[in-house]
Amino acid sequence: MLNYPTSLFFLFLLVSSSLPAQEPTQTTDTLAAFEVTVPTVVLDGVDFPLSVRALDAEGDQLTTFSGSVFLEGAAIRARDGVFSDTISLAGGVFATRTAVLSEGVDSIAVRHGSTIEKTSVRSIPGIVSILPPLLAIALALAIRQVIIALVAGIWLGAALISGGGVFTAAFRVFDHFVVNALSSPNHVKIIVFSMLFGGMVGIISRNGGTLGIANVVTRYAKTPRGVQVSSGLLNIVMFFDDYASCLVVGNLMRPITDRLKISREKLAYIVDSGAATVASVFLISTWIGYEVGLIEQGLNAIGSTKDAYSVFLSTIPYRFYPILALAFVFIVAISGRDFGPMLTAERRARHEGKLIRDGSRPAADATQLSEVVPGDAKPRWYNGVAPILTILAVAGIRLYVTGTESLRASGSTDYSISAIISSSDSYSALLWASLSACVVAVVMSVGERVLTLVKAMDAWFVGVRSMLYAMLILVLAWSIGAVTEEIHTADYLVQILRGVIAPQWLPVLTFLIAALASFATGTSWGTMAIMMPLVIPLAHNLGIDAGLLGAEHDVILHGVISSVLAGAVFGDHCSPISDTTILSSMSSACDHMDHVRTQLPYAVLVAVVGMLLGDIATAFGVSPWISITVGILVLIGVMLTVGRKA
Repeated sequence: MLNYPTSLFFLFLLVSSSLPAQEPTQTTDTLAAFEVTVPTVVLDGVDFPLSVRALDAEGDQLTTFSGSVFLEGAAIRARDGVFSDTISLAGGVFATRTAVLSEGVDSIAVRHGSTIEKTSVRSIPGIVSILPPLLAIALALAIRQVIIALVAGIWLGAALISGGGVFTAAFRVFDHFVVNALSSPNHVKIIVFSMLFGGMVGIISRNGGTLGIANVVTRYAKTPRGVQVSSGLLNIVMFFDDYASCLVVGNLMRPITDRLKISREKLAYIVDSGAATVASVFLISTWIGYEVGLIEQGLNAIGSTKDAYSVFLSTIPYRFYPILALAFVFIVAISGRDFGPMLTAERRARHEGKLIRDGSRPAADATQLSEVVPGDAKPRWYNGVAPILTILAVAGIRLYVTGTESLRASGSTDYSISAIISSSDSYSALLWASLSACVVAVVMSVGERVLTLVKAMDAWFVGVRSMLYAMLILVLAWSIGAVTEEIHTADYLVQILRGVIAPQWLPVLTFLIAALASFATGTSWGTMAIMMPLVIPLAHNLGIDAGLLGAEHDVILHGVISSVLAGAVFGDHCSPISDTTILSSMSSACDHMDHVRTQLPYAVLVAVVGMLLGDIATAFGVSPWISITVGILVLIGVMLTVGRKA
């Protein structure tokens, strides 16, 4: 245990103003007992709730005294004053610290006349609360194993919360935090949806649907400009999964780009820029369940009843990096211009016919089309389109049905799209949609005799297995979020940042931190898992402190959520150890570091424009649509000014 001064508790009465009619009826001989409620752990210098239920002789509740107080050295303070060791509540009820039971554990007594009720609470220094997420980040950076890093962070938090030994805390990681994360019905729905969606992707990849869609898009690619535009469009068509996008676009377009003397670096850039950027912002994809799950946890931490999926949809216009990065792909393709190392690569390919640099070592070409789709399966675009349309249709219908039913039950007359989505059961809608898509994919594959039922189910299991790693990270993300909530990490950050930083600067700072963490670790999902539980409560509380209400408060909240997701994608996009960056190099048969070196200037340019014109501007009131429009115009101007044709 750490050595630090134990603290005295003070209760600040709120009921005197909110329940004026009750006070005169309470007499000194009616309060026979109390029930005192305090958190398991409190932090020195950080607000915490404390409530006292006053009971009469029959055990019936008379009223509840509650307030928000905090510890500071050897005193207890309420928000609007400093008080003595013994605190007067009301009606002759007093609270006082009576003893130090053990190191870091205080005994609190609430008394009225001769009636005394004691309870105990553990207090720890506020700075200790940031250690669990810091340990997770440090380990992720050091060993690049996000699962081990998350488990270590949860373990440290469990040890601090319980005050037990290291071995006890290790068991608490699983029997308390992980089990609780899996006990939430909404969490289970997200996991099942993600697994089913992965299974659907596995089937349409196996039955030729994915390749069939790609063939349709590339049919009219005849010129260098047309091939690059087609590749960008193909990224959008493959919105449902970033891995599928990398594998299909790179392998399919490589023979065409080679024939037209487009460098492998340019192909790898287009492939990489459209994988996670599209999957992370689309309405339905293998990313959505994960992102919605993290958002839902953050909303629960601040006591919000908003639907997580509707909040996700609201954050899409604030995802400046993914949106501008995709737009920049088409700016580069249509203009025919490049700059920096990419211009050198393109001139080498066009003038010297060298698709790769002399002395380069292309990434192992282990992702041939024969592995994306079996050789005996004829590529048919409708085998891929039908399940995807099924997902969109069923999800939309289910959102409408559950949303209107909820609004009707509440008596609301607002039946706008935003109101319907906000009131809908989004988890149920996503679950119905993914299950329906799996059924359609299996029926079409077997009915057309493209796959036997056994092979279709094998492909489905392959797709499900591809989501296991992501779901494991998600469960651990929920767990470390519960740790930071119990140990009040966000409350401590709010306390030290209150009055130091304006909430309007949080989105851009969040983007920078997420980008650096994702770049260093090579994992966008791990970065989101660690940061999301911290920034949502931080933005919420700092926004309230600054007097931001309604739409102004939502802008900051949506901004930090978007910045976590966008910053994580940017770092992952640029990192040489990122899985999608490596897959892009492999499917394009490009030297991996050549891909990173040529892509980095483009990504940094987009990120800077996104931060200046997006994250900062919108936090101070500019519409995100204006920011996106101006950002695209600025990127066009930069390319026309700096870029040169190969």
